[in-house]
Amino acid sequence: MNRFASHLAEKLDALSPEQIAAVEDFVEFLRARGQDRAFTQAAAAASVPAFESIWNNPEDDAYDAL
Repeated sequence: MNRFASHLAEKLDALSPEQIAAVEDFVEFLRARGQDRAFTQAAAAASVPAFESIWNNPEDDAYDAL
């Protein structure tokens, strides 16, 4: 176990079972949020080619300077 994990484990040992459950819920929330962000970024990147012809057209070049 590295130093950080050991230090965190010491802190966790001092918590009540209810607090441990709250920490566990928070860790799961952080994990899920990271997965959601990765999915959103992947979906945005996948949509770029589909919208490229719409975004890049001569009629809208005037808006590029704004």
